[in-house]
Amino acid sequence: MSTYIILLGPPGAGKGTQAEILAQTTKLSHISSGDLFRENIQNQTELGRLAKSYMDKGELVSDDLTIAMIRDRLSRADCKDGAILDGFPRTPIQADELEQMLAEFGGQVDAVPYVTAAESILIERTGGRWSCRAQGHIYHKKFSPPKQEGICDIDGSELFQRDDDKEETVAKRLRVYFDRTMPLVEYYRKRGKLIEINGVQPVEQVTKELLTALKK
Repeated sequence: MSTYIILLGPPGAGKGTQAEILAQTTKLSHISSGDLFRENIQNQTELGRLAKSYMDKGELVSDDLTIAMIRDRLSRADCKDGAILDGFPRTPIQADELEQMLAEFGGQVDAVPYVTAAESILIERTGGRWSCRAQGHIYHKKFSPPKQEGICDIDGSELFQRDDDKEETVAKRLRVYFDRTMPLVEYYRKRGKLIEINGVQPVEQVTKELLTALKK
C-alpha cells in the first residue's frame, strides 16, 4: 500500500524543515498546498485560473477546487508510493474528502505528525524579522541580527519591518491558525493517527523523535 503522511504545525514550529528532511529520508514526495497553488497559477492551468479568480476577489479557494488540485498532484508518477502532505487538509471536511480520495489510490492516512511549540516561542521565532529596503535581505533581532542596528550587512541599506513580521501581527495569525486547526488535530487524535512532537528541541532531536514515532 502507498504511504500517506500529513504534517501539521504552526508557523515557527519548524514544520517546513522537518518536511524536507522527512521527504529525503522516506523518499516520498513533499506536497505543499501553497506551492501547489502557486504552480498551477504560474502555469496557467485550468485549476490555476479558477483558483486565481477566487484569490483576486479575496475569497478562500473552494474545497472542491482545492481537492481537485490535490487529486491531480497525487495522481502523478512520483506519488505512486505515497506522499507527505503539508498544508492540506485544513478542516475535518477536507480530511473526510481526502480519506475517500486516498482509498481510490489504494491507501489511507497512515500518520499525522503534529510539531508543536508554546505560543510565546512561536512569536519569538516568527516575529521580529527585519528586511533591507534594497534587496530584501532578512534579519532577525535575536537569531540573526545585523552587525550595525538598522543597517543591512550586505548592501548598507536601511532595515525596516513589514507589518506581517511584527510580533503583534504574528500573535493574531497564530490565534487564527490554532482556532482553525484544532478541530483537525482532534479529528486525527480520535482516529489514533496523531503524533505530537515537541518542536522546541534542536532540529536533529525533533527529526529523531519524528522518525522513531513513524516507525512505530
